[in-house]
Amino acid sequence: MKNSFDQPIIFFDGYCNLCNSSVDWIMKRDKKRVFKFASLQGKTAQQIDGIHSLNIDSVVYYHEGTAITHFKAIGAICKHLPFPYNMGMVLQFFPPFIYNWIAKNRFKWFGKKETCRMPTQEERARFLD
Repeated sequence: MKNSFDQPIIFFDGYCNLCNSSVDWIMKRDKKRVFKFASLQGKTAQQIDGIHSLNIDSVVYYHEGTAITHFKAIGAICKHLPFPYNMGMVLQFFPPFIYNWIAKNRFKWFGKKETCRMPTQEERARFLD
């Protein structure tokens, strides 16, 4: 899973309202612009071996050839955010069944978009596709 990207990439389900809201939340707190973003349905996910075949119910943190999913991905993301948001690193220790329960019900609870998220003009530099 090697690529030429030097920043961590957060892959997300572009149709999921919860995922899109999470991207918005992260971008507001990522003042140092650590992350790039790409949908799991996009070209970037298809270009990186293994990303497009991962479970679409999961957020993916990808950096330096390694893909991390589920609560471990959320913990890795939080690690790069300022205090107090970096305290979310503890989520990586939560049992996987909690994440799976949320992922299974996310469309029922938060809804689903008809099309993938389109970044605004200001956001475009942070999105890979």
